[in-house]
Amino acid sequence: MNINDFDFNLPEELIAQTPLETRSASRLLVLDKETHEMQDKHFYDIIDEMNPGDALVLNNTRVLPARLYGIKPDTEGHVELLLLKELGENRWETLAKPARRMRVGQEIIFGDGRLKATVLEELEHGGRIIEFHYEGIFLEILESLGEMPLPPYIHEKLEDQERYQTVYAKVNGSAAAPTAGLHYTPELLDAIRAKGVKIVELTLHVGLGTFRPVSVENVEEHHMHSEFYQLSEEAAATLREVKASGHRIIASGTTSIRTLETIGTKFNGDIQADSGWTEIFIKPGYEWKVVDAFNTNFHLPKSTLVMLVAAFAGRDFVLDAYQHAIDEHYRFFSFGDAMFIK
Repeated sequence: MNINDFDFNLPEELIAQTPLETRSASRLLVLDKETHEMQDKHFYDIIDEMNPGDALVLNNTRVLPARLYGIKPDTEGHVELLLLKELGENRWETLAKPARRMRVGQEIIFGDGRLKATVLEELEHGGRIIEFHYEGIFLEILESLGEMPLPPYIHEKLEDQERYQTVYAKVNGSAAAPTAGLHYTPELLDAIRAKGVKIVELTLHVGLGTFRPVSVENVEEHHMHSEFYQLSEEAAATLREVKASGHRIIASGTTSIRTLETIGTKFNGDIQADSGWTEIFIKPGYEWKVVDAFNTNFHLPKSTLVMLVAAFAGRDFVLDAYQHAIDEHYRFFSFGDAMFIK
């Protein structure tokens, strides 16, 4: 497969810059992968696509204020760090900008000096291993000095930082939001529960791949980033029960999908409690093991996320749906509208 097989022309004005006032008021394009039918709805209508006995799986990761702005004390040059992965012992994998100014041994000072860092290792594509130096609680310092790491295609300032968090976010660790979940409200989730749908949570911390495009023409040569996931025994038992009773597992977003399919692949189709790091690359030809339906946002051209959706519903149908969304002026990407694919 060639990367250009997943390309499409997206007018820049369709890239949503701010969230809607009401989360669930986003539009929803419902796709039936068997009949190839499309329906234009709103996200609050997603409850009509769920049946009693189904399970809705949500990723409860919480985004860290992971973008830090610092100064090099030797030159007073300004630098930027994006925290990607905690490595332990105050060490983090980061994305540095401008990377050429941050060589091994370079010191960086943030804010009033409560937080300092040293570059330990240089990685490819601007990556740096950083060791932080501070007194107190790191997360509290980060909350006061860091900014929400909005994607580079969002140019507007986010007035309410919580709008880049899901309403059920609770486990700190992501460098970006699981944006498919941004549409759910507490009221909508209550209504889904009241319908008899089981709501199950897992954790996958969104990392480096969110910020790195596919850089090879041959899709088979692309290596996925690694992300940490966790599924509890209670959650696994609920999902096994749902499967055994003939009901569907509905995933919210590609992060939930990657976690569930990683576990399904690891345990030969069974759903077991598990945690670890996943590099699963779901693309056309993939044999699905756990997920029966899902909601997701509209993704970037030539991205692995478009490939994942195409693996479920078929490349041609997905690209037709994207063209329909463009023609109907749907809003794209993180703060944009959504799809439900069954």
